[in-house]
Amino acid sequence: MEKNRRIGVVGSGTMGSGIAQVFAQTGYGVVLLDNHPEALDRAAATIEKSLGRLVKKGTLGAEQVPAILERVTRTTKPESLRECQLVVEAVFEDATVKTEILEKLDEVTSPDTILATNTSSISITELAAATQRPDKVIGMHFMNPVPVMKLVEIIRGLATSDQTYAAVESLTRELDKTPVEVQDYPGFISNRILMPMINEAFFCLMEGVATREDIDTVMKLGMNHPMGPLTLADFIGLDVCLNIMEVLQNGLGDDKYRPCPLLRKMVAAGHMGRKSGRGVYDYAE
Repeated sequence: MEKNRRIGVVGSGTMGSGIAQVFAQTGYGVVLLDNHPEALDRAAATIEKSLGRLVKKGTLGAEQVPAILERVTRTTKPESLRECQLVVEAVFEDATVKTEILEKLDEVTSPDTILATNTSSISITELAAATQRPDKVIGMHFMNPVPVMKLVEIIRGLATSDQTYAAVESLTRELDKTPVEVQDYPGFISNRILMPMINEAFFCLMEGVATREDIDTVMKLGMNHPMGPLTLADFIGLDVCLNIMEVLQNGLGDDKYRPCPLLRKMVAAGHMGRKSGRGVYDYAE
């Protein structure tokens, strides 16, 4: 894809703003869509702050920041995505919502537009079936935080064409990311391995095997993980962890993926992690 072309991003939360930033840094014009103007304003502030951190690290010149910010156009109108060659859906992990968005994108974009979803676990094949162009629907699972993490899982749905895959793989490399080809199975690679580990950490906590701090310490010092699984769960969001475990259990039909009752209980209590101020750990301060 040529740099003068436009990329659409649907959803201006943590993932959407990060995805918009990396495309804009690479030189693409970005159309960032969200239903809520205040969310778009927060996304703009988040992108500016993130770019500021890169300037402080010396990985980005301060003189580049204004041009990058200018490349991001904010909108609440889906029709603004009409001229985009690729649109990345990056809303929260809900199959119904994602399906509705892809149906709308199918209506408002050119028939040649590639529709990508940043889902971390939901079937690409099922989402693609909601459109009239399943051959042009693909998974593009960025890691959080997007500007920092190099991996992008590229997931083929049953109907995803080789042409679509090649275009998205090439674009991913242009973003200075590392693409990994994945077939369409629940949880793909990353979350099929990661989430059962996090879930097991909750079972250890629930059963009193060790304290939350000690569980995290064992995985950090014993397995050389940068953060423990319970801290990571708080960072991801306990509701997201629960959703993915349910996708794994339902999609693979194996009780080994059943969500820990403690995880369910904490989500029911509204303890979602960092974003709510309380999860396994307390972030009130």
